[in-house]
Amino acid sequence: MIDDALRRFGEAAADVVTTSYGIPPPPVLFAAPRRPEFGDFATTLAFSLAKDARRPPAEVAAAIVAQLTRDHRSLHELFSDITAVGGFINLRVAPRVWHASLAHILHEGEHFGESPRKGIRVSLEFGSANPTGPLVVVQGRSMSIGATLANALRFCGYDVFVEWIINDAGGQLDALGRSIYARYRQLADPSYPFPDDGYPGDYLIDLAREVRERDGDRWMEAAESAWLPQFAKFGRDALVADQQRTALRFGVAYDRWQSEAELHATGAVGEGVERLRQLGLTYEADDALFFRATQFGDDKDRVLLRRDGRPTYFCMDVAYHYQKLKVNDRVVDILGPDHHGYIERLKGLAAALGYPGRLEIAIAQQVALMRGDQQVALSKRAGEIVTLDEILDEVGVDAARFFFIMPAVESPLVFDLGLAVEKANENPVYYVQYGHARIASVLRRASADDVGSASGASLEPLTAATELALMRRLSEFPAVVAGVANDLAPHRLARYARDVASDFHQFYTECKILTDDVPVRRARLALSLATKSVLARTLGLIGVTAPESM
Repeated sequence: MIDDALRRFGEAAADVVTTSYGIPPPPVLFAAPRRPEFGDFATTLAFSLAKDARRPPAEVAAAIVAQLTRDHRSLHELFSDITAVGGFINLRVAPRVWHASLAHILHEGEHFGESPRKGIRVSLEFGSANPTGPLVVVQGRSMSIGATLANALRFCGYDVFVEWIINDAGGQLDALGRSIYARYRQLADPSYPFPDDGYPGDYLIDLAREVRERDGDRWMEAAESAWLPQFAKFGRDALVADQQRTALRFGVAYDRWQSEAELHATGAVGEGVERLRQLGLTYEADDALFFRATQFGDDKDRVLLRRDGRPTYFCMDVAYHYQKLKVNDRVVDILGPDHHGYIERLKGLAAALGYPGRLEIAIAQQVALMRGDQQVALSKRAGEIVTLDEILDEVGVDAARFFFIMPAVESPLVFDLGLAVEKANENPVYYVQYGHARIASVLRRASADDVGSASGASLEPLTAATELALMRRLSEFPAVVAGVANDLAPHRLARYARDVASDFHQFYTECKILTDDVPVRRARLALSLATKSVLARTLGLIGVTAPESM
């Protein structure tokens, strides 16, 4: 198949280099040519040799191709064209190789490209939000990114453990409790003051009503020390349950919802601090305990314990990450757009704890939510929020999951709500899903005998340019998923899905599938079946359905 063909070319080219130049051959690397008409693959081998050969790359490339053509004629079974162009060596793969690749895809079915279990454990944390309100689009993007990465990592053989950290150990929980209490009092007295640091969103009014229905006037005259922990815990539990419901609706399942307060209760915070102490990486100053963060690339040393003994937010990071780093081979955090300063800080922390290089961090950039020409405000503090549930009500889970991962993780996203619901080719998720539905329609119109025979049919009739292009695209699927997992780049799956759909639409337009020629018809049905399978698996990794009709 493709990898074997390229391997054999690389071995032959290395033999030519050794024979002609008497030097160890450099790695023979392949990439797509600058233009499709140049072929399927290109190598820059001649550029790597030009200095030692004391000849221009173009001459070196021409000489290598001439010797390959003369001494390695078996390559012509694998490549229909091997050409030197401007120092590049361009390769066009023979149709029989693409046919072998397509046969492999058909044989493997929905398991095409899957890797066996590696025995490597990955912790993946994403979406985490303060338990102070409903989930909004920022978390929606992080969740789409994280869930797609989790699917890709599992596809590539990793054991993935998906986590959400509940930030319930900071001052925001007290602010939440005071906000709900104020709403509770306002049900009886609208003039009751709202706290300056409160959360003014209307979503807290319903929670206040629940307390009122359950407890009546019990807390009206109670001291703050009595009602604050009650209201804070009630709000936390209710809002976390709401966040969990939204996550499930969005098709995102977590293995653990980790409470920060629980890390305190179980002694994990003290364990993390003690580990840094044992390593000699803490010191006391101004009655506080500091971590020597500057030894690991940070711009200043970080406070772990305040003067009164209370842990800082960074101390919570120490505890949480120490627990993850101890039991995982790879730890991945998908953080929000306001966490750029955390990247080197947390990587330095991982190195300090004895796990350099084990922690990877990606920043899910901002989302600009648009309605027409107006950008919608996304501030919980201002009380002007658009919840993730509202987005799902408007555009559906499929469009949201697809749109959220379309740009690279590090790029901002402009989410066009109008485009997301259009039934037109300009809507990328509609375009891809329509491609799958179109294939399903073709298969329904074909005879059961033809469809049943397609997987074992001869593929030799597939020689048209659009057929070869589609076979090549399908063969790329395993490498695309591996790149997503290795580089934390889920946007590549969205782009690949669109490319597959585009190549199929082009093939469908130029090549009649249900032709009267039986061998051609069954070969093209085989190509359609493989495309349907790969497209469905790609959409499944993204978390999008593959409809049979539209």
